[in-house]
Amino acid sequence: MTSPRKHLVKDFNHFITCYVCKGYLIKPTTVTECLHTFCKSCIVQHFEDSNDCPKCGIQVHETNPREMLRLDNTLEEIIFKLVPELREKEQQQEIEFWRSRKWKENGEDGPRSKRSRLDDDDDDGGGGGDGDYHRSDPQIAICLGCCCVDSLVGENVVKGLMKKFIRCSTRVTVGTIKKFLSLKLKLPSSYELDVLCNGEIMGKDHTMEFIYMTRWRLRGETAYPMVLEYRPRIDFG
Repeated sequence: MTSPRKHLVKDFNHFITCYVCKGYLIKPTTVTECLHTFCKSCIVQHFEDSNDCPKCGIQVHETNPREMLRLDNTLEEIIFKLVPELREKEQQQEIEFWRSRKWKENGEDGPRSKRSRLDDDDDDGGGGGDGDYHRSDPQIAICLGCCCVDSLVGENVVKGLMKKFIRCSTRVTVGTIKKFLSLKLKLPSSYELDVLCNGEIMGKDHTMEFIYMTRWRLRGETAYPMVLEYRPRIDFG
């Protein structure tokens, strides 16, 4: 009886490598228009200069192809299981990247800081059992500013935060930021907010890392912290 053939990792390389960088897919991100998958950083950088898929050449979107990207977490887990030590190596490289970007606060060096919960500086806030959640994630500092629309001033219940600087995981989404603002500003549950970066409304599923890499154009010393603005949602309908 013939024993079953053992498959090597290289047998699957065609499915788990990036067409752009030729390395293993890191944070595999799929273009929903054509279903081709690339490293997140590779495809985001490619879309800085082109609206076309780098593999098949199809136009992904006329103006904003990044809106057609979706992370493939299942594929990421498969790759990490197939390639030994890839997860640990990538996590270390990510930590070193954020450290090289001088993500420091109050003398703390690097992303593995003692607090990673979304909270005001020096605000105890009665945190619950999620205080250590995402504690090992890279951290990012954000300034949350209120940009009021003149036509809404009379009915506007949105005010500026007393403490507008926060620190959170780079994986925090805009949706979480909105919940945080609603809680801090004591807004009605039905009240809708827009969150903007450089004047552009951010989608609720955008992470802070994604916004920093693709929307926050300032670099160097003046790029820290990243500035997000919020306002009452404007209904253009």
